[in-house]
Amino acid sequence: MSEFEEISRDRHYSTIAKLLHWGFVILFFYGIIKQVDNINQLEDISVLRLEILFATIFVLLLAIRFTYMKKTQQSSLPIETPKSQKLAAKIVHYGMYISLAAIPCSGLLIGFLFWLGVKDGFLLDIVVGIHEFSVSVIYWLIGAHIIGALYHRLLKDGVWSSMVPFWRETS
Repeated sequence: MSEFEEISRDRHYSTIAKLLHWGFVILFFYGIIKQVDNINQLEDISVLRLEILFATIFVLLLAIRFTYMKKTQQSSLPIETPKSQKLAAKIVHYGMYISLAAIPCSGLLIGFLFWLGVKDGFLLDIVVGIHEFSVSVIYWLIGAHIIGALYHRLLKDGVWSSMVPFWRETS
């Protein structure tokens, strides 16, 4: 293995970055499991409060994660990765942050409208539409993210092992 290959393989994320990544996987799945099945469930003030609390914590943790990753971490993509793949990775990652922020923010707006007594109508339909669209987009982006990770696992270029604690790459 050349010195160039060794340098590109040594890139890895910090323990905090890995905890934030996998913590968000767990937090997101919890959000899916505990989601309301019907918007009318928000009429129950305890359900509404729980949704507001969860969404607020989620957005705050997402902002902390985004700031930490931008200020302290670098991509683990090898230097020789084609520009098109680097761009695709950037689009998927930023898209995930935007979608992950849009979901709880639109959910908070839905909760606020419900709290104000707006339980139907054009405004609520628009906000619910944004919420549902953001959920659909995040599923596609997560799928693209996983496919990209598996692609790099097959390449054995170090990207998989930089974040995933199992099925480690071997040279």
